[in-house]
Amino acid sequence: MIPIARPQMSRAEKDAVMAVLDSGMIACGRIVTEFENAFAEYAGAAYGVATTSGTTALEVALRALGIGAGDKVVTTAWSFIASANSILYTGATPVFVDIDERTFDIDPDRIEAALEANPDAKALLIVHLFGQPCDMDRICAIAKRYGVKLIEDCAQAHGAEWRGGKAGSFGDAAAFSFYPTKNMTTGEGGIVLMNDEGLERKARLLINHGMEKRYIHDEIGYNYRMTNIAAAIGLEQLKRLDGFNAARRKNAALYDSGIANPLIGTPFVPPGAKHVYHQYTVKVMDGRRDELIALFERNGIGYGIFYPYSIPEQPAYRDRGFGTDWPKTDLVKSQALSLPVHPGVTEDEVGTVIDVINSLGSL
Repeated sequence: MIPIARPQMSRAEKDAVMAVLDSGMIACGRIVTEFENAFAEYAGAAYGVATTSGTTALEVALRALGIGAGDKVVTTAWSFIASANSILYTGATPVFVDIDERTFDIDPDRIEAALEANPDAKALLIVHLFGQPCDMDRICAIAKRYGVKLIEDCAQAHGAEWRGGKAGSFGDAAAFSFYPTKNMTTGEGGIVLMNDEGLERKARLLINHGMEKRYIHDEIGYNYRMTNIAAAIGLEQLKRLDGFNAARRKNAALYDSGIANPLIGTPFVPPGAKHVYHQYTVKVMDGRRDELIALFERNGIGYGIFYPYSIPEQPAYRDRGFGTDWPKTDLVKSQALSLPVHPGVTEDEVGTVIDVINSLGSL
C-alpha cells in the first residue's frame, strides 16, 4: 500500500520526548518557550504562542485581534471546516468567498467584492490551502485599503513562500497546525504568530485561563497550552522541515513531469509562489474521478478527497443562511484528488502512481 500520509519520526524525536518524561516537567514550560521562539524565527515573526491545535490557534488569533460577537470575517468557502468554525467560536459571522479554481486559494477579486458588500467587516481570514501560498501582494493591499485585520491560516503551509516571504509573516496574526499529517508535527498542536507585543500578551492570556500572575485571572481565558512533550517533538521536526519540504517538492516535480494524461490537471503554481505540497492535488476531468479512484484501490494507492463539500453546505452550516453560490468551489470539489507526496514516498512509488494515472481512459 502507498499511503496518502506517513509521519516521519526519527530517533531524535523519541529521545527528545524521553528527555522531557525523565525531567518530570511534562506540561507547558521551558521546552514550549524554546519551540515558540524557534518556530517564530523560522517563519519570520517576532512572537509565537503555542497552543493545543491549529483550530485553537485560529480562535486565539481572532480573539486576540478583538474579533467577537456581531463582527464579520471574510473567508474562503473551501477549506477544512476549522477555518470557519474558529470564526463562529468567537461569536463572529463568516462571510464566504469563492476560490480561484487554478490555485484552490481564496480569490482576491471575490475578497474585494465581499468587502465592498460588507463595509462593516472587521477581518479577513485567508487559507494557504494544500501548501499553496495565496497572492499576498494583492491580499495585503486589499486588507490595508479596507482597513481589516488579516489572519493567515497556515495549517498546511509550513515553509511556503510568497516572493521570498514565508507564509505566516504577512498578516496581523497567523495560525499553524502541527497535526500528524502536516509538513511537520508535534502530535497535536498549533501556534499563533504575530509581530505586535501587545497582541502576543493578549494571546498568552487567552491560552492560560486569562492568567499572567499565578491565580490572578485578568480575563476569561482557556486551557489551550501546548505540552513540553509536544514541543520537544516540534523542535526536532522543525530541524527537518526544510528537508521534508524538499522531498515533497521533488515528488511533486516527478508528478509534474510524469503525468501525461489529458484527463488530469496538475497543480498550477503562480510566479512568486513556493508551494510546499502538503497535498499534491490534481483535477480529474470529464467526471472520471471515481474511475481513477477504483484504479488506485485496485493497485494499493492511497488518495484523498479534500474537501468533498464547501463549508457553507456542511450540515452544521446549511441552515445558517450563508448561501450556495460558489461556482468555482463546486467545480473543483468534484474534480480534486490528492496523491501521495509526503517524504516517505519513494521515487519508484511515485512512478507507480504515475503509471496508473496515465492508464486512465486507455482501456
